[in-house]
Amino acid sequence: MTVTRLLLRRRAAAHVAAVVPAYNVARELTDVLRAMPALFATVIVVDDASTDDTAAVAERYADIDPRIVVVRHEANRGVGGAMVSGFKHAIEAGADIVVKIDGDGQMPLWLVPQLVQPLVDGEADYTKGNRFRDLQAIRSMPLVRRLGNVVLSFLTKAATGYWHCFDPANGFLAIRADVLSQIPLDKVDRGYFFETSMLSHLYLLGAVVKEIPMPARYAGETSSLSIARVSMQFPGRLFWSLIRRLTLKNFVYDFNLESFHLAIGLPLLLAGLIYGGYHWWWYTSRHLAAPVGTVVLSALFITLGVQLLISAVNLDLQAIPREPINGGPILTEEEARSRQQTTELSPRTPPK
Repeated sequence: MTVTRLLLRRRAAAHVAAVVPAYNVARELTDVLRAMPALFATVIVVDDASTDDTAAVAERYADIDPRIVVVRHEANRGVGGAMVSGFKHAIEAGADIVVKIDGDGQMPLWLVPQLVQPLVDGEADYTKGNRFRDLQAIRSMPLVRRLGNVVLSFLTKAATGYWHCFDPANGFLAIRADVLSQIPLDKVDRGYFFETSMLSHLYLLGAVVKEIPMPARYAGETSSLSIARVSMQFPGRLFWSLIRRLTLKNFVYDFNLESFHLAIGLPLLLAGLIYGGYHWWWYTSRHLAAPVGTVVLSALFITLGVQLLISAVNLDLQAIPREPINGGPILTEEEARSRQQTTELSPRTPPK
C-alpha cells in the first residue's frame, strides 16, 4: 500500500500513459478499460484492424473517460506494430512513462504501481513482469507454456544480453519516455517478437531492466501465439539478434577483452573443426591412422577456441547494464523546488 500512495502522490509530476494493443478483444476490453487505475493520465487504445466490436467498445469508453484515446489501424500490423503506434502517440502526448496493458485482461492492473515505481525513482529504464518468482505462479501456468517459456527464456537471455531476466518474453512492461525516444521504433519487430526486439535495442543503449514478480493468469483461453509459430520463427530471429548484439557491442561500438576472445576463439574453433574433420575423413577413407601431430594440432585448436569462447561468455554475463540512462527521478513541483533551494543554499567551493 505504501508504493501505491507514493505513486498517487507523484501522479501530477509523472505523466503515466497506458498503451492497449487490441485485436478482436471486444468481450475482454470492457473490463480492462473499466478497471484502468487513476494512475494513468492517458490511455491509448490501438485497434489493430479488429473484425469484431473492439473499436466500438473503445470508442464508447472514450466518450465516458476523457483519458482514453482511440487509434485505429486500417490493416493489421501485429502486436508490435500496435505498440509502436501507441508509443508514438504517448510520446506526442507528453508521457513520462509508458505502460503496455494487453486488451485481453490477463495483466494484473493492481501491480502497475510496482511496475512504475522504479521508473519514477530513476532506478530503472525499463520494467517488466516475471511469472517465475514464486511456486504458486509456476503451478498456475500450463505445463506446455511453462516448459516453452523456460527454453525460450534461456535463448532470449543469450540473444539480448539480459542474463538476469528469467521471463524476458513477458509482455507486462513499462518504459521511461526519455529512454523510449532513443529507440529506433521503425526497426522494432512488428509481430510477437516485439518484447525480445525491445530488449535487444535497450541493451545496445545500456538501459537498466528490472523485473517485477507477478502471477501467471490463465482463464482457459487459447493463446494466439502457437508453439508451431514459435518453433519456426523465433530460433532464427534469436540467432540473428545474438549475432547483431555481439557484433555491434564488441566490434562497432567498442573493442574490449570480450571482443579479443571472440575474435581469436571463434576462428580457432572453426579451424580446428575443419582441419580435424578433413584429415579424419582423408585418413579414414584410406584406412590409415592419422599422425599424432595432426590429431594434437586439431585438438589444440579446438581446446583453445572453446576456452576463449567460454571466457567471452563469462565476460558477457558480467556486462549487464547496471547504471540507468534516464534523466533521473521524476519529481513533483514541490520536490523540484526543494531540491533547487537546497542547491542554491549549499556552500560553493571558492575558486582557486
